Order: sequence, then C-alpha cells, then structure tokens
Amino acid sequence: MMDLLSTQMNELESRQLMHPMVGGVILFSRNYQDRQQLCELVASMRAVRPELLIAVDHEGGRVQRFIDGFSKIPAMGDILPAAKQDMTLAKAWATELGFLMAVELLSCDIDLSFAPVLDLNGISQVIGKRAFSDKPDEVIVLADAFIQGMADAGMAAVGKHFPGHGSVAADSHIAKPVDERSEDEIRALDMKPFKQLMAKQRLQGLMPAHVIYPKVDNNPAGFSAYWLKQVLREELKFDGVIFSDDLGMKGAGVVGGYPERAKAAIEAGCDMILLCNDSEGVNQLLTSFTWPEQGPQVPARKLLANSTQVAKALEDESRYLEARRIAEQICMG
Repeated sequence: MMDLLSTQMNELESRQLMHPMVGGVILFSRNYQDRQQLCELVASMRAVRPELLIAVDHEGGRVQRFIDGFSKIPAMGDILPAAKQDMTLAKAWATELGFLMAVELLSCDIDLSFAPVLDLNGISQVIGKRAFSDKPDEVIVLADAFIQGMADAGMAAVGKHFPGHGSVAADSHIAKPVDERSEDEIRALDMKPFKQLMAKQRLQGLMPAHVIYPKVDNNPAGFSAYWLKQVLREELKFDGVIFSDDLGMKGAGVVGGYPERAKAAIEAGCDMILLCNDSEGVNQLLTSFTWPEQGPQVPARKLLANSTQVAKALEDESRYLEARRIAEQICMG
C-alpha cells in the first residue's frame, strides 16, 4: 500500500499503481483540498485499478485527515466523559460515530479507515485520547459499538496497534519504543480488547505496533512471527488481513532498509505492507523487491467496501443527520 504526493495523481504514481505488487493506496491530508477534488482523485485511481483498496487514517480527534467538508469526529476518549460515564448512552453514541465516520468516507468511494484504535490510554505520547478508555473492558464495549456503526455503513474494521501501544511512552513514528513488561501483563491488559473482539469476529483486519516487547521477542510486533503467526493466527485463530504499520516509521528501522523491512514483515506474517511519505522508497521496493511466490495468506481486497450496505447507508439521511448532531454535541463538550 503506497501513498500519493499531492491532490492529483502524477504520471509516476499512475505507473506505480499498475505494478502487480501494489494493492492499495493510503490517503493523507496533503491529498485533500475539498470533497469534489477527493472524489475526482479516487475516481482517477479507480480508472487505473478498479480493485485497489483505498484507505485513510480517519479515526476522529487529532487523527482525521479530511476536515473541511466532513463532519468533525470527536476523539474516542471523549465519548464516555461526554456521556457522564453512562455506558448505555456512550455505546449508542459510539455506534453512530462509527456510522458517521464510515458513511462520509464511503460516499467518496474510500473503502477503509484504519480504525478503531484498541490501545489503552496509558502513558503513550501518540495514543492518548485516540483510545476509548484506559480500562480494557470499557474499550471492548465502546469499540464493539463503533465497529457496529462502521459495519452498518458497509465498512470493515481494522483494529490497531496489536498487542497494544498504550503502555510505552515513545512515539514509534519518530522513536523505537520498547515495552519492558512481561507477556502476562501485556496479555492481561493491553491485549484483552484485541482478544475479545477477535473472539466475537468483529475485526476484519489488524495492524500491529512498531513496539518491541523484549521479554517476549526482540523484534517489533509487526516483524515478529511469534506475535503474528503463533499468537494471532494459531492461538487466537485470527483469519483477517494483517497490515504492517508504515515501514517508513522510525520504529521500523531496527530491521534495516526498506527491502529488509518488507521481507521481515512478510515473513513474520503481514499480508499487506504500508510504505508512506517516501516515494523513492516505494520506487525502490517496486524495482528491487520480489514478493514471495506464495503471496499473502489473506488478500487485502477482501476488505473492499460492502456495496450493498453502502448503498443502503447512503440513503439513510435521518440517521446521518442524527449522527452529525451527536458528533457536534461531543465536540462542543
């Protein structure tokens, strides 16, 4: 999964999209001018490769790539406080926010938001209120509700960052986070939301953390066959798509250059690798790296939007307007 430099696709990017190793595009704020431009950009990519998986990080709060022309989605950590700890009300709101987030993206023919965050709100500098709560049981309830809203709109859910990023302070975008806790502690706390939601078959995709848990494995989780193959696939029976986190992030640098990172992520069990914010790096992978012959265990295009559900959701204007009202109410405090 590659990215684009600007609000229009250039000639090099158009050629790259035709490469058989490319299966998707992730969009950022730099790719957005207004809603019409976004729809035209997506249409131009579909004209090159109709089956591309087009994604974005559009969680709400401080991680929302498209602002003007889209509803402002509150941070997930603001839902329960705004509901004054009334979990029944918070669940109802979370469902409508999941629907709102998804339906606005789907209306532009974007398949996927990498959401929800299933981390705990602990000491992490980069997670914080992106998490629903600091308590695993509250994360499970609210994330489950948010996923239901996404599903109502026709969008698959990709939980992140397995097995949990909230209990380590460093930001893996710019540093190499290390979580020194025991495996028992990680399993009892951070991993609990992932495990419970997988058991309920609520997650169609997962993104591991660029975090090293040295008491478990010396590799970051996204490069760890223990975490991805043994724990996720064998123990937890996860049958969805495993995405690498961005191979351009600082936390991924521990395994070498881009070809080494790609090889390590694939061998560990990732089905789709992301490389963002480095067009030369994308070109390097496409010209010098060969994907293993067996291909991914789970094809990422299985997460393409459910067109029947999308069509139905886009017709439900009353639900959309109510969801917007809820979002505005929470954002206003």
